[in-house]
Amino acid sequence: MVSITESIQPAIAHARRILFEPFSARKWFVLGFSAFLAHLGGGGGSFNYNGNPFDRSSSGATPDFSPVTTWISEHLPLVIALAVVFFILMLALAVVFQWLSSRGQLMFLDGVVRNQADIVEPWTRLRHLGNDLFRFRIMLLLATLALFLVCGGLGALIALPDIHARTFGGAAFAGVLVGCGLLILGILVLSLIGALLHDFVVPIMYHRELSVAAAWQVLRRELLPGHGWQFAGFYLMYILLWIGATLLMLLGCCLTCCIAILPYISSVVFLPIFVFFRCYALEFLAQFGDGWRIIQVPEPLVES
Repeated sequence: MVSITESIQPAIAHARRILFEPFSARKWFVLGFSAFLAHLGGGGGSFNYNGNPFDRSSSGATPDFSPVTTWISEHLPLVIALAVVFFILMLALAVVFQWLSSRGQLMFLDGVVRNQADIVEPWTRLRHLGNDLFRFRIMLLLATLALFLVCGGLGALIALPDIHARTFGGAAFAGVLVGCGLLILGILVLSLIGALLHDFVVPIMYHRELSVAAAWQVLRRELLPGHGWQFAGFYLMYILLWIGATLLMLLGCCLTCCIAILPYISSVVFLPIFVFFRCYALEFLAQFGDGWRIIQVPEPLVES
């Protein structure tokens, strides 16, 4: 029987063995760097507040944007060119992050599986797998962009009569409903693909030296049949565990005056959390048979 809870204790034990038996600051910083690279493509956020709660001088006043709109209308070609350049730069940055993250995922997995902390050797050894993963993730990124364009275009097409009439009626409501509904459905599907890719397809690639396409076939033919509910339970448990982990991370940020939220520093400070979740998926996979035990556990010493 494949259980969603029996993987928790072995994952904790392996994370403890990697990070604390014995403790090595070098291992934390090196493995934390791999975790940092692995999460580059996942995006991020920041909290910014520039307002002054004690400044009441403009309270109740409507801001005047006429100078801005006038300047934009007078320099429209320049504004469009800058917007295009900004979009291209952001797209290029996203591609670079996806490339680094694809290699980082395999490096971090390699460090967790082998209980080693290295950068140069796995970076070179896992290059072919990382490049193949990168190509698939770029297609996934393009599919996400296409989803937004299609849903937005379809919604606008349905709402076109109300757009021409400059009113919000039944057509506009139907456009919003259809566009948002399809967008939410598409995001759920793409999120599931991304989760399966990270948690199971990448370990299959690593374990069997397979391409992304071949690893998906292995997942579909050897693991998913007859175990759909177990995979669904795995992700329900994953969400619950991440809620607890998020609370711990928020507590850590508060205790360190938000220093722990800085890039790379966060990957080192919260490395036990990232290692545990990587191990949790691997231990779940190990329940499918000895051939799926990817984590290398040292044999206990036998006294002579």
